[in-house]
Amino acid sequence: MAGRLGKLVTAALAAVGAGVSVAACGDPAPPAPPPSQGTVLDRPVPDVPLLDAQGRTVSLASFRGRIIVMAPYLTLCQEECPLVAGAFLSLQRDLVAAGLSRKVTILTVSVDPWRDSPARLAAYQARFGIHWPMLTGSLPTLRRFWSSFGVYFQKVPEGSPPGTDWLTGAPLTMDVVHTDGFVLLDARGHERFFDANMPDLHGHLRPDLAHLLDGQGLANLRHPAGPTWTLSDLRAAVGWLAGRQIPASS
Repeated sequence: MAGRLGKLVTAALAAVGAGVSVAACGDPAPPAPPPSQGTVLDRPVPDVPLLDAQGRTVSLASFRGRIIVMAPYLTLCQEECPLVAGAFLSLQRDLVAAGLSRKVTILTVSVDPWRDSPARLAAYQARFGIHWPMLTGSLPTLRRFWSSFGVYFQKVPEGSPPGTDWLTGAPLTMDVVHTDGFVLLDARGHERFFDANMPDLHGHLRPDLAHLLDGQGLANLRHPAGPTWTLSDLRAAVGWLAGRQIPASS
């Protein structure tokens, strides 16, 4: 009897030990991003019809049931948007490796209604290997869409010497200033987090995207000024909504 009891106790302790081991190995879900990084909130947003690169009507409701990682973007940006593309490409690889590619959607929505036609978005996707939806719309539509997120954009004169249009090779005649950062929406379509800073890629960006940068853009790549977010910050913020850690895949 004593021998049997000893075996039962040993088995119970082994089971407890195994449970403790599993619990210790399991990574807890990341907490909500800190206030120092951005604004945590929970509010529904208007469903504004936009156009994708094929000219089809798409809205945020089209992605309901999935977490959305979204950023203001323009295809002729020379200072910050190529850095966002680099960060989102890295995140996309991490999501695939983590088995979350069906749960999380990446979006970039234009802040350049003057030039970002569906055809230009399609050409950008093809040239730079962008596989997430890129959306655009008319000036009133994009004003309405982005104003609900507190994102500002405005047409301004091009700098001197002017940059070059990557698609046509012509000198640029205008630029767009806009709010930086990224937005997170949950599966209900509610805005949950907004970080209005530029990314810090620690100087690493694919050469074809880096080629789009002007002098200020190269400075932003090498030594971004002011508050920034990193790839780790981005993964943690998305992981918070996904309910699990998202490790770096490379």
